[in-house]
Amino acid sequence: MKFSRRGALGLALGGVAASMLPMRAMAAGAEEAIAAFTGGAAVGTEGLTLTAPEIAENGNTVPVAVNAPGAVAIAIFAAGNPTPGVATFTFGPAAGSQSASTRIRLSQTQDVVAVAKMADGSFVQASANVKVTIGGCGG
Repeated sequence: MKFSRRGALGLALGGVAASMLPMRAMAAGAEEAIAAFTGGAAVGTEGLTLTAPEIAENGNTVPVAVNAPGAVAIAIFAAGNPTPGVATFTFGPAAGSQSASTRIRLSQTQDVVAVAKMADGSFVQASANVKVTIGGCGG
């Protein structure tokens, strides 16, 4: 099979265009997942603390912690992962505190978003950008 210069250039441009599509789909997937968690309600910014490292040397084990006094549920989303929903923590009336910590897997540099459902039915959100040097989801 012979390739002309135009054919090779066309294939290269097609490959670049195709590689851009999943990023848009992943970002839209995170927004859809957050909307599903909140039921489309307005989201505030006060009352939730998200702690994540600025730089993660290994995307396989990125420590994150969330704290939202008065929350009944907290969800963590990774916008750039193939599956944006990472974890959901539910707190009952006997919970001593509404905080949790875990290690998550990040495929690339991206925003980590936490959304908390408060006891009064409102929602609050916090985000942090984590720079990943070695991807954890097969990257």
